[in-house]
Amino acid sequence: MDDDDDAVDGEDSPSRSQRRRDALAVFELAERLVGLSDPQLDQLPLAEDLRDEVEKARSVPQHIARKRQIQFLAKMLRRREDELPPLRAALEHDRQVSRRETAELHRLEDWRERLIEQGDEALSELLVLFPAADRQHLRQLARQSKVERQDNRPPHAFRELFRVLRELFDNPGGDGEDE
Repeated sequence: MDDDDDAVDGEDSPSRSQRRRDALAVFELAERLVGLSDPQLDQLPLAEDLRDEVEKARSVPQHIARKRQIQFLAKMLRRREDELPPLRAALEHDRQVSRRETAELHRLEDWRERLIEQGDEALSELLVLFPAADRQHLRQLARQSKVERQDNRPPHAFRELFRVLRELFDNPGGDGEDE
């Protein structure tokens, strides 16, 4: 009779290895939840009791005890399998937004470095993209940034140049470029 039960279970249920992989994925999800900040947690579709468990896990300073609390949170999450897909989707969306923001910052930093190092050549390329940009102000900021760097002075113009570039690229009326 046990053989029949095993056969039925084998056909309908996932393998033991698959169940372990699923449990590990839920544990990793629980770890990510514990690692999020309060504003990030507020953005997620998380039930109040689960949020309380996340808070409990955060408050535990000892490594082993914290891991045990995260395992308990993962157990609670596994019991609510229907709530996991929207939670995972929200976390993935947050990760994609973060990647886009990081890429945008890198692009602005690259432009700033090009303006400082290449001078008028890079400025001409930038003005092709943004014809309404203030050439003289950008040139002045780039030159001041270069002098600040050479003289080991505080980076006031360096920061101002970044701010001006951000305004240019964020301006919906401007023609931004995709590198």
